[in-house]
Amino acid sequence: MELYLAGIILKPKGLAGEVKVQPVTDSPESFLSRKEYYAGRSADSVERLIVKKASLGSGFAWVFFDGIDTREKAEVLAGLHLYVEEDQLLPQPDNRAYIHELIGLKVLDRNRNEVGVVTDILAMPAHEVYEVQYGKRKVLIPAIEEFVEEISIREKFMVVPRFDEFL
Repeated sequence: MELYLAGIILKPKGLAGEVKVQPVTDSPESFLSRKEYYAGRSADSVERLIVKKASLGSGFAWVFFDGIDTREKAEVLAGLHLYVEEDQLLPQPDNRAYIHELIGLKVLDRNRNEVGVVTDILAMPAHEVYEVQYGKRKVLIPAIEEFVEEISIREKFMVVPRFDEFL
């Protein structure tokens, strides 16, 4: 089962088991409709949690889970990551992709020759950056149209015409 990060439980709120969750998604409203999550410190060891009630406010999700009905039980959840299965991911609009869809893309130069592979996406203050494995080196490419001409999720490639400028 492949799991994808949706949020991080920060702390309990009140005495009835409610938890404050930091959404890790462009669609925090998905917390209002999801009925279950897999919670754990990593995707390798998780337990299923059923949502009783969820709301959004101040940029956070506020969630009650079945069986978590006291502050003490909620405190145990603090720091856990909330994951969903791939079939629970919301469809992305055009010109958007999930990080897991970008990792592994072949990077092509202006002549459409393969020069590397995307290994990670890093969040920077101004914009995201693609980490590209180029031989034994890692090269960072700003994730902006000025440098990335084309991305094809279906064909699994990204065109960076000025790739040599980053070497």
